[in-house]
Amino acid sequence: MKFLFLIAFIHLLPQCTGKPLRWDDCHQHTFKEIKREIAGYSDIAKAIINLAVYGNAQNRSYERLARFVDTIGPRLSGSKNLEMAIKYMFSVLQDDGLENVHLEPVKVPHWERGEESAMMLAPRNHSIVILGLGSSVATPPEGITAEVLVVTSFDELQKRAQDAKGKIVVYNQPFISYKETVKYRLLGAAEAGKVGAVASLIRSIASFSVNSPHTGWQQYQSDVPKIPTACISVEDAEMMARMSSRGTKIVVTLKMGAKTYPDTGSFNTVAEIVGSKYPEQVVLVSGHLDSWDVGQGAMDDGGGAFISWEALSLIKDLVLLTVNEKLLFLLLGLRPKRTLRLVLWTAEEPGGVGAEQYYQLHKDNISNFDIVMESDSGTFMPMGLAFTGSDKVRAILKEIMQLLQPINVTNIYENGSETDTEYWVRDGVPGASLRDDISKYFWFHHSQGDTMTVQDPSQMNLCAAVWTVVSYVIADMEEMLPR
Repeated sequence: MKFLFLIAFIHLLPQCTGKPLRWDDCHQHTFKEIKREIAGYSDIAKAIINLAVYGNAQNRSYERLARFVDTIGPRLSGSKNLEMAIKYMFSVLQDDGLENVHLEPVKVPHWERGEESAMMLAPRNHSIVILGLGSSVATPPEGITAEVLVVTSFDELQKRAQDAKGKIVVYNQPFISYKETVKYRLLGAAEAGKVGAVASLIRSIASFSVNSPHTGWQQYQSDVPKIPTACISVEDAEMMARMSSRGTKIVVTLKMGAKTYPDTGSFNTVAEIVGSKYPEQVVLVSGHLDSWDVGQGAMDDGGGAFISWEALSLIKDLVLLTVNEKLLFLLLGLRPKRTLRLVLWTAEEPGGVGAEQYYQLHKDNISNFDIVMESDSGTFMPMGLAFTGSDKVRAILKEIMQLLQPINVTNIYENGSETDTEYWVRDGVPGASLRDDISKYFWFHHSQGDTMTVQDPSQMNLCAAVWTVVSYVIADMEEMLPR
């Protein structure tokens, strides 16, 4: 009798188009009704959480990621390893039973660091550990030997511009935040080149260091001489700063064999669960598949990519459970009304190259993109969801996050746009990213330390649960989120 009542109730519901809602469209679109609709997903949210955190899928995203990074290793844009990674994911996504698994071709940068070294010759011999920065030019084969000028900021460099000519500029800038301090990695070579320096060495953009440099992409300027550039450890930057403050002359030989090749072919990797009612409308979940050429790329962004895959797997698996065990869920169906699309971006590290080309390919259908989500800030203990968009959507997401009370992850934060989703967010599509405890994230970021040892399976389970509940509910609500 309960099931017959449920069927009758479903048929009596008003029919809607699935297009973006307005608060005053009709009675069922009032915020009170939206809250009631979201609250109705409580049992499904609990089922997702139970499967991801306690059930048969427990630790699955961690184990999948470990197998992937142990097999493939680091995956630099344009590299053979990235090509292997894409082929690997194309195969396993098909094996997982996901729909419309395909590759979308793009052109990506291809840079290789080659052999590199730095040796302090004065005041003593000391090997300086370096990591060349992406797109850096090489030194001459014999290297560059020059005196060092240590500065703490671009302002100080400008004040000492006359001293910088013919020198290797060493930046010992303090770490304030990644957003604030990364400008020295991005622009350090260009600013040093403007004042006649022959090379630049940048203190790693890291909140903590164990004598380990951190790499990353850097940007030359067309009207400024291109000089070799690399990151050094916090320890070596501080040591040279102390020496310099005493008036000690520092001489360094820098050798870098970096090469930039023509852009090469790569792919964004796509898989879906096709929507049951509005298949043309899309909820996009994503992470990037490429990484730097050090460590394993397990944290940046293996974790984000694999909890995004896990979101589709969990929904698919719950559908299977409902068929075999839970008639109520069979009647309702766990296939969302909208298409849930997984995108594993290529070439994020050089500046969101693959994502920009994806945007150009699909932007004509922008009105059908409900929300774009990317996890690219680690998969540590989840704290909530970061969001960029209207206050109306924020209010809806706050209600959805209440479904995650069983794991105490209910907060909404600012700034939900990531590198790969910013194109959509800029044009008005709601954007979200996972917010987790990143207190140790920059210990490992872009360094040899980015390995599976950083990852914690129980934390990945929780992240996957958050990602799945949010994406599924948005994909299954009767109306798209308001613009």
